[in-house]
Amino acid sequence: MVVISELVSALDAELVRLGYKDSTLVWYRGCWRRLEKFFAVRGVDEFSLDMAMAWVDESCGFFEKEEAGTLKANDVYLFRVAQMLGDYALRGAVLRRYNRSVDKLSREDADTVARFQAWLRAADRSVSTVRTYGTLAGDFVAFTSNRGGVTRCDAATIEAFVSALAGYQFKTVEQKLCAVRSFLRFAARDGLVDPVVLDAVPTMKSRTQTRIPSVWGPGEVARILEAIDRANPCGKRDYAIVLLIARLGLRGVDVKRLEFDDFDWPGNRLFVTQAKTGGRVQLPLLKDVGWAVIDYIRAGRPASNCPQVFVRHTAPIGPFSDQDHLHQILVKHARVAHVAISETRRHGMHSLRHTLATRLMENGTPLEQIADILGHQSVRSTGVYLKSSLGLLAKCALDPDAPAQGVSR
Repeated sequence: MVVISELVSALDAELVRLGYKDSTLVWYRGCWRRLEKFFAVRGVDEFSLDMAMAWVDESCGFFEKEEAGTLKANDVYLFRVAQMLGDYALRGAVLRRYNRSVDKLSREDADTVARFQAWLRAADRSVSTVRTYGTLAGDFVAFTSNRGGVTRCDAATIEAFVSALAGYQFKTVEQKLCAVRSFLRFAARDGLVDPVVLDAVPTMKSRTQTRIPSVWGPGEVARILEAIDRANPCGKRDYAIVLLIARLGLRGVDVKRLEFDDFDWPGNRLFVTQAKTGGRVQLPLLKDVGWAVIDYIRAGRPASNCPQVFVRHTAPIGPFSDQDHLHQILVKHARVAHVAISETRRHGMHSLRHTLATRLMENGTPLEQIADILGHQSVRSTGVYLKSSLGLLAKCALDPDAPAQGVSR
């Protein structure tokens, strides 16, 4: 074990080396002082993650809030302080992200989730499904840990888990329950649970074709792009990211994973391996999009050896993780542009895809071509964009007083 004062000193030096801001270091050092005092009062010199978590809990009531689902950002930051020390003590490295759901699993539970993901891969499920279902299964397994664990999962456990989903959007609940159902099938096959427990998971009929996609009004996307300050590195990056999604319809996760080798500059083409489908699509590299990416690479991108084009601009410099959501980028620049952000409308990067598809449909682009652009495997997925255009819906309206063709009154 390592003495806590030595661990703090070593981690401090590492954060300085990684380029953490002075203001961030001041905050960390304040937390470390409080943590060291907590250890000293209890006569403990060596670092212990369990005791560090006890400090977090005493400071903010972490575990009670976590159980109630009322954790705030400051609470999670304190959790990060403890986990960062634990990781540095164990691995001598600073990890970029700390996922509470994964970290709180026991080694046995984490192994169960890993075997579940291997089971999904063997069933030829997509990369994104394996990743998402693994994360959601981890949440469910963590939930059961306070109720005797997975092996004691019963109808009452399922009912309690479903109750905890109150307030989530329909699509989110649907996805979580699909993941849980899939995990329980695996667990039943593995002998961890009674197959009867599957009957307790409520079924929710998919409503893919009933939802109305969120789209931006005419001119709003252009105003957002114009509001981005392209004189600074972050602005150059954000402009290129928003343009790639708004003009080519890429998914945010695919933009995050774009590598230099995906760009065919002489041929003005972009090759994208889609995370959702695993398929590789070829898109034309439009002039404005291409120059925006070039401008970022030449004059905005921090020095980094990673193959991904777009990177985070805060230490440690590196590619975006799958847990990094880009919607904050869009919201930030929308506010600068004085474009209203409605609480009743989704405003993430995916809304730019919705907007592109809707405008293409309004301009008469065939569904099959729009499906190819967006990487849809079926035109049924593309047809939902008809509902986001009042103009297109108006063309579908019927006169109730008009006789049906070929039918006499």
